[in-house]
This record gives sequence, structure tokens and C-alpha cells, in this order.
Amino acid sequence: MIPYYPFHGIDRFYDISGLMLNPDMFRRTVDILVERYKGQAIDKIGGFDARGFVLGTPLALALDVPFFMLRKQSKLPNSVTGASYSKEYKGDDAQGGDALCISRTAITSGDRVLLIDDLIATGGTLLAGLDLVKAQQGVVVEAACMIELTFLEGGKKVREKHPEVSVWSLISEEHLQTKGEVPPAAMETAKEEKEEEEGAMCGRNGQC
Repeated sequence: MIPYYPFHGIDRFYDISGLMLNPDMFRRTVDILVERYKGQAIDKIGGFDARGFVLGTPLALALDVPFFMLRKQSKLPNSVTGASYSKEYKGDDAQGGDALCISRTAITSGDRVLLIDDLIATGGTLLAGLDLVKAQQGVVVEAACMIELTFLEGGKKVREKHPEVSVWSLISEEHLQTKGEVPPAAMETAKEEKEEEEGAMCGRNGQC
């Protein structure tokens, strides 16, 4: 249902596409999230670009609370952008990092916010989202994900920097042991894309 693949230098990168292709399992997943968060006085749900949108919107509708997007920089009008951050693979800015932005109208001071994404890897994206929500005077109640890649210690970093924020994952890595099968032609394409990405990074920062 959720296989793993080598991706951007990570040996076990889990793909939730299979879950979404199964309406019954997807519905059960949303139902579990609803059960966890109903009654917790959540004011708003923030989903990370882009798979957090897929998980966050049905949850927000079921809880009858507003949903907002944490998008990559320059992807939203009338937005507030946070600081650049690094993650498990190269990002979009000149230093190979990324930055997140949210609508200026997304958060009201004191809002109790649930953040959601598919994975927590090195923690860079989640930390950036936490900092951005807090800068807008929001209160992050919990950071939820489908899977936490514990070997990358991203969740540990978040817990150390924000001990007041709970970090929760739905599925343990121990139960996800299916290795995805990639056709040789697709592997060759991925290799070429990676080489192009590395070449583009050399051009942006003048170093190889």
C-alpha cells in the first residue's frame, strides 16, 4: 500500500500514492485523523506543499475548520515568507534551500493550529512551518504526519526546538517493508534528472 523507493539520496522514501489510489484505505486514514483531532479545539489546519494538502483538506472539512496552505516561496499572492531552510534534498533557492509562505490572512493571533504532511524526514520543512506559524502569532497544537523517518532524526530536532509541540505519526516504519519496483528505464531517467539538478545547482552558486 505504501512502498518505499530510493529518492533524492534517501534509501527508503515512502510514497503515499498507493494509499490514495485505494478509496477505502484513504477514507479509513481520514477517519483515524478525525477521531484523533475532534474535540481538541483546533481552529485551523495547515497543510505542507504538496501532499499535506491531500491529507489536510478532507480532515478540515470533516472537522468543519478552515484549511490553509504552506506553499513554497513565491507561489501565493499577498503572502508572508519565512526564512530559508535546508532539507533532505536540494531546494529551489540560490543556496539549494527552500522557503515557505502562507497567506497574510491565514492566521489570526491565538489560532490553535494543526500542521500536517505525509512525511517528517530531516525536519527542515516542519521547523520552517512551525516558525512561520508562530511568527504570525499562531499556536501549533500538534504536527501530524503519516510516517516519521526516525533514522533522519527530524522529529527529534523538532521536539528539541519546540518541546511544547507534539509530533505524531500515524504509521510506524516497522510496518512498512514493501520495496517499490522501478523499471530500469525509469531508474535511468531518474539518474539523468539528478545529474541535471546537480548541474543546475553548480550554475546557481558557481561551485561544483
